Amino acid sequence: MIFKSPAPIAALAGICLLSLWRPARADEIATKGRAIFNQYQHTVVTVEIVLKSKVSVGGTPGQASESHQDVTGTVIDPAGLTALSLSATDPAQMMRNIMGGEDESKFKIETELSDVKILLADGTEVPAEVVLRDKDLDLAFIRPKARLNAPLPALDLTKSGKAEVLDEVIALNRLGDVAARAYAASVERIAAIVERPRMFYIPANSMTTTTLGAPAFLPDGRVLGLFVIRSQKGHGGGAMNMFNAQRENLAGIIVPAEDVLKAAKQAPAIAGEKPPAAEKK
Repeated sequence: MIFKSPAPIAALAGICLLSLWRPARADEIATKGRAIFNQYQHTVVTVEIVLKSKVSVGGTPGQASESHQDVTGTVIDPAGLTALSLSATDPAQMMRNIMGGEDESKFKIETELSDVKILLADGTEVPAEVVLRDKDLDLAFIRPKARLNAPLPALDLTKSGKAEVLDEVIALNRLGDVAARAYAASVERIAAIVERPRMFYIPANSMTTTTLGAPAFLPDGRVLGLFVIRSQKGHGGGAMNMFNAQRENLAGIIVPAEDVLKAAKQAPAIAGEKPPAAEKK
């Protein structure tokens, strides 16, 4: 028996091991993701909103319009306090940032929420109202207008953790009416972490079912944060330069759970009830 060189054998062995490792790794994240999905899917809700908009161009008053939209919310308290992306409920601020200050006299958009409802898993519609807005975090908090008959499944934001660059995270979402409001899960990957002036995560730019307001989890089940939009003031350039303005002044991010928790503590409680369950030690 003659061995010319061990290199081809070693290379072949490496390829075989790699092919075995990849499915095993995929199965591991899938198993952990399904456990998170089964435990927390009902903390994700569809929030139905009616948005009144008015756009004016060149100082000419625009015609008002009304649209019905579905956005994703995450219930963070059994009494119904729900967190969602402010940009999803009030796009006016985001648009103003994109266009830049010099364009506000030429292009102006105003939006107003006229109706908000939380759609539960059984189809029940719960009338709600916005009780707190946080522009810095791009968060809006809504709560039912009336006391609920039974507590809702809620995410405990105190059970949180941190991620590293290239870590995989699990995102939960509820699909639209065309997909029968099915609950969905996606695997995202952390592309970058920004430390200053405020810490947040930037997910990789891949096509998934994740939407604004969806929660992100570490594979061990701890909460990482919520998907929102970060925007900054643009430098103008007009509506014709909208694409470049979006690319330069907008980014999808994950705001850490601890920041969501701090903001949630500012939301007014229903009379006679304790502050959000997220304050539990």
